[in-house]
Amino acid sequence: MPLARLDLRGVPSGELAARLPAPPAGRSFPTEEVAAILDQVRAGGDAALAELTERFDGVVPSCLRVPPSELAAALDGIDGELRRALELAYARITAYHAAEPGPAGDVVSDGVTVRHLVRPVARAGMYAPGGRASYPSTVLMCAAPARVAGVEELVLCVPPGSGGRLPAVTMAAAALAGIEEVYCVGGAQAIAAMAFGTRTVRPVDVVVGPGNRYVAEAKRQVSGVVGVPNAFTGPSEVVVVADDTTPPAWAAVDLAVQAEHGPDGLAWLLTWSEEVLEAVDRALAEVVEGSPRRADLEATLAGGGLAVLVDGPAEALAVANEVAPEHLELLVPGAEALLPLVRRAGAVFLGPLAPASIGDYVAGPNHVLPTARTARFASALRVDDFRTHVHAVSLEPEALSRLAPAVVALAEAEGLPAHAESVRRRVTQ
Repeated sequence: MPLARLDLRGVPSGELAARLPAPPAGRSFPTEEVAAILDQVRAGGDAALAELTERFDGVVPSCLRVPPSELAAALDGIDGELRRALELAYARITAYHAAEPGPAGDVVSDGVTVRHLVRPVARAGMYAPGGRASYPSTVLMCAAPARVAGVEELVLCVPPGSGGRLPAVTMAAAALAGIEEVYCVGGAQAIAAMAFGTRTVRPVDVVVGPGNRYVAEAKRQVSGVVGVPNAFTGPSEVVVVADDTTPPAWAAVDLAVQAEHGPDGLAWLLTWSEEVLEAVDRALAEVVEGSPRRADLEATLAGGGLAVLVDGPAEALAVANEVAPEHLELLVPGAEALLPLVRRAGAVFLGPLAPASIGDYVAGPNHVLPTARTARFASALRVDDFRTHVHAVSLEPEALSRLAPAVVALAEAEGLPAHAESVRRRVTQ
């Protein structure tokens, strides 16, 4: 199926935004439907979860929580090679997050000491998608930085499969990461359960993890009730930059990698060669035709597939910055030299040997990334999303005397006499 075409050659950078399709966030999101689900769970608790699970997943749950023994059995029962792959991914993800820069030390200035305290949240909720595919990698991606942050209680929600059970590999990943609290609940109702709590599901402090537009919208609506990282982690996106040195088959399959997640995503090709555009388009058609996930590919490409012609590499990056994609692949020679031009992207993959699928599993950095152009202001999931920062202030006596007049002056100017009196009493006693 051919991609839609857009020719931006000769278009000044200041006019790019107006020429591009509307961002996903501009589409119609199911705000009212999600709000109704949230309200139903808040009012009905477990009974609402059961009813919604039957309605949306076609399963009447016998119990919501998966027994820890079943998780352990799943881990023990999976293929040895698969388990080793999970362990490798988890170790690498954990190592990466453990190496993140720590907080700055104490700041001492004129008798005032400010300490920077970092504290983990007590309870973190994680969502891993289901339905069309299994996502043990997402379980690891959410759990590893939470563990590094020091979170003690991890909660995982996953939509049930057709038989009402979770995939063994997903449960195995949960067991590997030490997650004992796993619930067979998906969609917006899972987000509601973690945010508001039910008889079975105790509320959490933060909710993380990717999902479809209903899940993403639910997270948006519960933000403030619980902490939600500021990225909109919705349907998957990729922008591939290719030239006449890029194997068309590689570019095509990399477009398919993100498109196969299902509808409402984005898969764009950027190139300055009409021959490359045609070659990649033909190769992509072959990938789609032979894929067991053809329906998902066609749904994504029909609504979010695009081949864009530009004047050159710099112009390609200008377009990419407007799109602010979740994944940006620079499948061209000298990709490193183009990196300074990248301003907005969730993650960048440099050169033809670095496909986004490496980042999805074992590169180390998180694959929970901003979508719907929220990479303009948001970043990948990281350790800090599971922590709070507290500053602790202490003063030497002479520092208080020296600073008190300024406090009094400001407090009185604001009409807050108790503020002024709190320091005045300390320096006059």
